[in-house]
Amino acid sequence: MADSDRGSGGPSLAYAWFVVGVLMLTYVFSFVDRQILSLLVGPIRRDLGISDTQISLLMGFTFALFYTFCGIPLARIADHGSRRGLIAAGLVLWSFMTGLCGTAMRYGQLLLYRVGVGVGEAALSPAAYSMISDYFPPERRATAISVYSMGIYIGGGLAYLVGGFVIQFASGQGELVLPIVGSTRPWQVVFLILGIAGVLFSAALWLVREPERSGVGAGERLPFLEVVKYYARNWRTLLCHNVGFGLISLASYGAAAWIPSFFARTHHWSIPKVGYVFGVITVIFGSAGIAFGGRLADRVRRRGVADASVRVGLWAALATVLIGAFYLIIPDPDLAAVALAPVVFTMSMPFGVSAAAIQEVMPQNMRAQASSIYLLILNLIGLGCGPTAIAAMTDFVFHDDNAVGWSILVVGTVANLSAIALLAAGLKPYRETLGRLKGATITV
Repeated sequence: MADSDRGSGGPSLAYAWFVVGVLMLTYVFSFVDRQILSLLVGPIRRDLGISDTQISLLMGFTFALFYTFCGIPLARIADHGSRRGLIAAGLVLWSFMTGLCGTAMRYGQLLLYRVGVGVGEAALSPAAYSMISDYFPPERRATAISVYSMGIYIGGGLAYLVGGFVIQFASGQGELVLPIVGSTRPWQVVFLILGIAGVLFSAALWLVREPERSGVGAGERLPFLEVVKYYARNWRTLLCHNVGFGLISLASYGAAAWIPSFFARTHHWSIPKVGYVFGVITVIFGSAGIAFGGRLADRVRRRGVADASVRVGLWAALATVLIGAFYLIIPDPDLAAVALAPVVFTMSMPFGVSAAAIQEVMPQNMRAQASSIYLLILNLIGLGCGPTAIAAMTDFVFHDDNAVGWSILVVGTVANLSAIALLAAGLKPYRETLGRLKGATITV
């Protein structure tokens, strides 16, 4: 992109934020397609005759396995090729596979189509993080990546809102017969609508231009072995960061997957009601929390605290531990929903700053690959293990579907406390890595 676009070089700030907006909406589609299953647990279990553990594999491990391992080769393309084109192709693929989920009649089919959704979504975030890092200077990067990451909570919330509305409407119509597809159940209609919408939205990505690559190593093509060597030299920094935020993700993904079932089983709310209430809370408080986390990290960083992004993640995990039990033990369902709102806020705070922290300690030509490795660990631990850990505790420890709230509490507390310990241990190594990359000594 020509330097004249911004006078001092690069695109205008307004256009950079436009790109963030388009990428964020793409992320919204990603998370709607990813999270919709948590609202549809009941009808899918009933129609396919499966257990909590089996459906957790659809929500978590199977999706995460292919999402994460496909991310590394796709990220190598993003570090040297067209990031916009890669994201557009991924969006079309995962939307098509989401639509196919609406045709599934057996568990094996649905499992296969969820694999396809995971493969398509693997193209998005590493390329998006890399593009945003080239559009924004370091002092604004955490905020920009956090705004992009609001797609997690807008998408997750819309999944519950749209899913609840469609199920309520379709259930009132009885069994629907659609062209080509034939007879469909209400939960299948949800997948079909989402798939079509995603394919149509992919045209918006052609309004996005590739930014000029900048930073240490920009334009250099490196073999993957060099990435491995960089990780080996900075293993303490990256281990504490990736696994620490991965454990926060385990608590967050696990709770998000089973909170709808908690309200349905414990408080006897209908699926549409759970969708509306949890959807509104997720959109408002999740989006506010992740944006606040990014703004806080940038403000603290401007005061000379180099590890600000990691610190914000640590503070958020501590806050979640302190307030996270109330919504699970309050007997009144309306008050429980009120108590859930601040928990969603604190749980969301780390997920923009964690990605921004990785961009800061990596050379430019490793950013997408580093993001894919970070997402591999984050999603294997979080998305892969979180929903299943809670389901397994419910099935095999408590032996009671109605104990899902206690499972959420135990798994979330242990995961967040472990994350706090790891992130605290990683602060000094993080500053050392940042200092080496920039050729200076970094202190608090």
